[in-house]
Amino acid sequence: MGVAAANRVSLGEGATPLVPAGRIAARLGLDLHLKLECLNPTGSFKDRGMAVAVSRALDAGARTVVCASTGNTAASAAAYAARAGLKAVVITPAGATADAKRAQSRAVGARVVEIRGSFDDALRLCRELGERDGFTVVNSVNPDRIDGQKTVVAEIVEQLGAVPDVIALPYGGGGNTSAVAAGIAEAGIPTRIVSGQSAVRTTTVASAIRIGEPAHVERVERLVGEGRVEVATLGEDELLEMWRALGSDEGIFCEPASAAGVAALAQLGIAGVTAVAIVTGHGLKDTGAVADPATPTVEPTIEAVLEAIR
Repeated sequence: MGVAAANRVSLGEGATPLVPAGRIAARLGLDLHLKLECLNPTGSFKDRGMAVAVSRALDAGARTVVCASTGNTAASAAAYAARAGLKAVVITPAGATADAKRAQSRAVGARVVEIRGSFDDALRLCRELGERDGFTVVNSVNPDRIDGQKTVVAEIVEQLGAVPDVIALPYGGGGNTSAVAAGIAEAGIPTRIVSGQSAVRTTTVASAIRIGEPAHVERVERLVGEGRVEVATLGEDELLEMWRALGSDEGIFCEPASAAGVAALAQLGIAGVTAVAIVTGHGLKDTGAVADPATPTVEPTIEAVLEAIR
């Protein structure tokens, strides 16, 4: 990691499960596995990169870490800053972040500021703060984040016991696509990347990828031009259908954005290969996405229960 041992910050990130997705795999005609990055300490894939970014910030003498976020980066930055004894400032678009993610950030002491603007406005303000003494930006524009997140590739290969043909994941800001590409290059393997983005980036129900101007768009476009990445643009119905399938067919409760990788595989008709889809965020991050039909209240008899579940 290149930092003093005393400044290495960890919450036990990484070593997340890799599980087969048999029912969805059968439907799509491929060998599909799910990398459950949603089971990292703060419930998202961000923790791998944040452990490195905050450790290096602490080692360099930073007093405050700052990030723009639609939620997961905020929760991760706040937790790792607290672990390191640093302050955390989160700038987020008003009304664009799931309640649970704001609660996570505040619960561990972050100063959360909502702005009347977009994620892109929030990131601009973070960059300006980052130019001031004592502040370190820990968005994925910080290369330390990429260094941490790329480790997922080596872990996938080790757990799978083979090199996957495809790794699929959501495409919001493009940082994780860049990180996975870096991990693939470092491992020297021919794995392709499939990234799923929303067709309505700024208004999508998948709040974790609600980003109008991806910070890593130039890098992703270069990877597309090199034939290393294929991007699928998904409709809201496609995203939500696969999100529900992950729950009802595989028992994986994730936030809607996490289904984008599998939905991209389905849209592109990728079949006959071994694919790993990265499930990026836990469902408890965005419970507002779950429909809440009226739960029946019945008499305490077996007849009443049977009637209610018919």
